[in-house]
Amino acid sequence: MPKNTVTASLAPMASEDIADAFAYIRAMQADDIDTAGTVIDGMGPEALRVLLDVAARIVIPIAAVDDHGGELCAGSFLAAALGRLLLELLNDGAYLSGAPGVAETIVRLTENILTEDHGDVADVLRRLEAAGMKQATEAHPVRRTTT
Repeated sequence: MPKNTVTASLAPMASEDIADAFAYIRAMQADDIDTAGTVIDGMGPEALRVLLDVAARIVIPIAAVDDHGGELCAGSFLAAALGRLLLELLNDGAYLSGAPGVAETIVRLTENILTEDHGDVADVLRRLEAAGMKQATEAHPVRRTTT
C-alpha cells in the first residue's frame, strides 16, 4: 500500500504547538471567540499546519487498519479509507475554511465519535492534549543545565 496521510508515521509535535492548538480548539468549542482570536494570532503563520497536524493525530488512530486475530476485515479497510478521505478533505479545504473550519471539524469528530452520547467534549480534548504532550515530552526531553 502506498504511503498516505493515514499510513505515514507522524513525528511528535512540539509541546508548544500542542498547547496552542488545543487552547484554540477548546476556545472555539466553547464559543469564546476573543480567546480563540488571541491564541490563533499568537500562533502565527504556522497555525493552520499545526491544527492539521492535530487533526491527523486524532483521525489516524481512529481510522487505523485493525486486524482481528491476524485477519483484516472489510470494516478495517473502510475505516482507513474514510480516515484518509477526511484528512485529504481537511488538507484540501483548510485554506478555504481556515483555522476555524479545522477546529470545528476536530470538535465535531470528537463529539460524534470519541464521546459516548455526545458526552463531555472538553474532557476528551483535554485527554487528547495530554496524550500529545506525553508524546512530545518523550520525544523532546527537556535538557537541564546547571550554572
